[in-house]
Amino acid sequence: MPDSSFLCVNLSPVAFINLKKKQHTSVCGALLGCLQSKFHVSLVSEWLRLLPFLGVLALLGYLAVRPFLPKKKQQKDSLINLKIQKENPKVVNEINIEDLCLTKAYCRCWRSKTFPVCDGSHNKHNELTGDNVGPLILKKKEV
Repeated sequence: MPDSSFLCVNLSPVAFINLKKKQHTSVCGALLGCLQSKFHVSLVSEWLRLLPFLGVLALLGYLAVRPFLPKKKQQKDSLINLKIQKENPKVVNEINIEDLCLTKAYCRCWRSKTFPVCDGSHNKHNELTGDNVGPLILKKKEV
């Protein structure tokens, strides 16, 4: 069996095909060693020359895998106020402080069916969108 330096220079594809099966594994091992010795990268300048190639390979790998990555959860609706007083250019509610009982919760998520009073709709809104909105709670100071 010829040594690996002979294989690196003198082995033709036809000669490789004509070898017996037992010899194929040793020849393949010798060729692998030959390739590793010819493409051995040790200097910093050689690594720097390889960076653009490796960057392109990384980009192609990412582009190939990206369709299979989980997609970001998109918000179901981009408008905040979906149904309350849509005919008005601006929704304004006034509440007289003297009319305030001990504790009152007011909606800030715009999903309440009893707007402007909170009915807890923000809990479902928070689950669906990942938001953390809650009500405005006004408490009357006890004297």
